[in-house]
This record gives sequence, structure tokens and C-alpha cells, in this order.
Amino acid sequence: MLALWSSQALSVFGDRLYAMAIMWIAWKQSGAGAMGLVAIAESVPYIVMGTLGRKIMDRFASLRALGAVDAVRVFLVAALPVVWDNVGTLGMLALATALGLASAVFDLNLGALVPDLVRPDEVQAVNGLMDLTGRIARVAGPGAAGALLVFVPQAALFLLDAATFAVSAVALAALGQATQGGTGPVPPADAVALRARSLLRAHPATAAAITVHGAGIFAQAVSMAMPALLASQLHAGAGAYGLVLAATGAGALVGNLVVGNTRLPRQLPVAYCALWAVSGLFLAVTGAAGNLPVLLAVSAASGAVSPFLGVTLQTHLASFPPAARRRLMSLDLTVIRAAGTTSMLVIPVVAAAQPVAGFWVGGLATVTVSLTGAAMAWWWPRDTATLPVTETAPQLSRD
Repeated sequence: MLALWSSQALSVFGDRLYAMAIMWIAWKQSGAGAMGLVAIAESVPYIVMGTLGRKIMDRFASLRALGAVDAVRVFLVAALPVVWDNVGTLGMLALATALGLASAVFDLNLGALVPDLVRPDEVQAVNGLMDLTGRIARVAGPGAAGALLVFVPQAALFLLDAATFAVSAVALAALGQATQGGTGPVPPADAVALRARSLLRAHPATAAAITVHGAGIFAQAVSMAMPALLASQLHAGAGAYGLVLAATGAGALVGNLVVGNTRLPRQLPVAYCALWAVSGLFLAVTGAAGNLPVLLAVSAASGAVSPFLGVTLQTHLASFPPAARRRLMSLDLTVIRAAGTTSMLVIPVVAAAQPVAGFWVGGLATVTVSLTGAAMAWWWPRDTATLPVTETAPQLSRD
């Protein structure tokens, strides 16, 4: 497990390092418009793979295969500055899209493989550790990239990024070799052919949780209007914005330290939807904060809820058999990528004009959708994903 965590930490750190580096070089070489194109090129592959790439995803459902994906990312990342200098923006976007496809395959499969590598009673703790790793990487990756850009040329930064993927590739290949050749249990043909619609129909509470996840991510885009809220409501500037981000991060860190060892309720979809309602309430209250200390307290509390959201849903999905788990995790990631990409094009612009109203509307909409989802998950007893695999399998094979 230490080897898996180390490789995953390096891979996620490489992702964040790459994200900061490519945004910087996009702005410097081609302007702000190129930054938006890069963001689209990274997100669209997740949506495409989640909706159309099921067979491709199944081919990479092993640790050794994911090691090969990281090996491909080594060459793609290392080649990016060279291609940009010699081919231009179109060449960069083509490589960014290829990297997005590789990341989609990697992210969607790794989360589905982890539960099979630990004991069932360790899944929640491992999900908490993975969540913590991702949050640290989201802070350390851009910070490291920004600092390194002061001292090293851009090409060297991409080479360093490629090195993180190389180490991750070696670790995954070695771990795959040690765990039965790196191949997980091969699902039966009928499980592989599971369609998302059939799976969600058989497990409506899980469908409610995934729907609430997408709606929550869509509404959370209003947080991008935080600078406008600070300027209009508190007459504050960039320093206050930095404090808000720091408070949110500190709250998330505290939540991460707690969630891995907290006993979660049996009906995880209901708990997950209820947690989103709490998150929506904090989002709404953010718009009513009358001074900076109150805003910082609300931001810290909101950040503390985030790890509970991630770990609760991942622990629930981990209880499914491998093929169904991979399909549901793929669907969930596709939903939130689609929701996040769409909302980023609309919500921040609209909310910036009336930030107080934007936070209230976004928060209360999240509360409404989440409580509706919780009620539906509570009243739909057919969802048996929290039962042992042996009890779940007959329901899955029926579809």
C-alpha cells in the first residue's frame, strides 16, 4: 500500500505541476484565450472516455497498464515545450488533449483498483489518505511550479514533471508484478457489458448521489466570484482572497485528518446527499458574511466538509464489484467534469455582477437538490450497494 500511495502521490503531484506549467506557458506564449482552450482540451477527454470509452477503459484496468499510461505521459509532457516552440498553439492543444485522454484513463481506473488491494475495513481510511494526497498536491504542485519558474527555464520544469510520471510508472509496474502480475480479477462478460442506465436503475440511491454530486459541482462554480464578493461586500482585495483560500485549505486538512477514522453511517448515499446540503448551506451563508473573520470561519467550515464528501462517495462506490465499481466511478467523474466545465462558462460571469445574490442562489439551490436527493435515497430501498459483494452480484447480473 505504501508503494501505491507513493506512486499515486507522485502522479498527482505531476498532474498539478503540469497544470500550472501549461497554464503559465499558454498565457505567456498565446495569451489568455489559449488558457481557456487548454482547460477545455484537458476536460473534454474525461467526458468522452466516460461516455464512449468503456471498452478502452476496461483494457487498462490493471496496475501494470496504468504504469504504461504514466510511461506515455513521460514522453508527452517532455515533448510539450518542444512541440509548442516548433508547431505552435495547435500542436500544444493536440498534446494537451492526448495528456487529457491519458489522465482520464489513469484517474478513472486507479480509483476503481484501490479497494481490491486492501481489506474491506481499510477502504475508508485509504480513501481518506488518497483524498489528502490530492489536496496537498493541489497546493504544493502549483506552488512548486511557480517557485521553479523563477529559477529554471520552462523546458526544465516540464522535464521535472516528466520525471515524476517516470517514477510513478516504475512503481506501478513493480507493484503490478508483485500483485498477481498486475491484473485484477477479470469480471464476467455480463458485468463488463453493464450499461450505466441499467446499473443506475438497479441502484437508484447511488443514482441520486451521483446526480447530487453533479448539481453540487455546478453550483459551486459561484465560488469563483469570491473576489467580486470581497470587493463589493467587504471592500477587500487580493490579500483577503488569499486568506479565504488559506482558511478553506486549512479546514479541508482538518477534515482529512478526521474523516479516515470516522465511522460512516450504513446508508452512505443518504449521508452523502445530506453532506452536500450542509456544503450548500455554507455556500449560501458565505454571501451573508458581514466581515472578514466571519467569512474566514465559514470558509474553514466549508473546507472541512469537502473531505467527508469525497471519502463518503468513494467508500460507497468501492463496495460494488470491480466491473460495476469502475463503471460507476467513470460515470461520476464524467458527470462532474461535464457539470464543472459547463458551469465555469456561465456561473462565474453571472455571479460576478451580483455576488451576494449569486452565493445565496447557488447555496440554496444546492441545499434543495441535495435534500431532495437524500429523501429519494432514503425511500428507495432497492439500492443494495452497501451489502457484501455476494449479495450485490445477483442484482447486477440481472441487468
